[in-house]
Amino acid sequence: MERPEPKDVTRLLQEWSGGSSQALNELMPLVYNQLRQLAACQLRRERHSHTLQSTALVHEAFLKLIDQDRVQWKDRDHFFAIASQLVRRILVSHARSRNASKRVGGSTALAFDDSIRLPERNDIDLVALDDALESLSRLDPQQARIIELRFFGGLSIAGTARVLGISTSTVTREWKVAQAWLHRELTRSLSNGA
Repeated sequence: MERPEPKDVTRLLQEWSGGSSQALNELMPLVYNQLRQLAACQLRRERHSHTLQSTALVHEAFLKLIDQDRVQWKDRDHFFAIASQLVRRILVSHARSRNASKRVGGSTALAFDDSIRLPERNDIDLVALDDALESLSRLDPQQARIIELRFFGGLSIAGTARVLGISTSTVTREWKVAQAWLHRELTRSLSNGA
């Protein structure tokens, strides 16, 4: 399937914001596959016994997205920025409820690619990542948002820059600083939890 042009998605998002249900009907197939790819990417990082399926994650995220009636969609990147927040919340909520149901102090492991490196481990606790991002957002909300957009939303450097209204060089610099900070915090969390 051919990837939709960002301007087509942007036009439909703006029409949908204006109240057009027809625009939503046209938009759904255009963004659904990208949301599914985003969900699949996130779930590939999860442990193998994870019970949330990518289709369920996409459906839950999409239902929450279409319930965003107060959002004035700017463009495709804005849509996927909101989607990244929702995917993060859904995954963390799922991990917290799974951990609570265990009542043994278990954790939900999340495998990492090269975007955030951890020494001697390729997985971390998703709840620990969320807690670290919350701490980072208190110190530097922009850096936390960059991590969220890039990691959970799959946005490029350029897409992240457009969403945040900053330069690509600022995103690149802040991305590196935020990665280093997260690396330190998550390593500390791993050593304290081990």
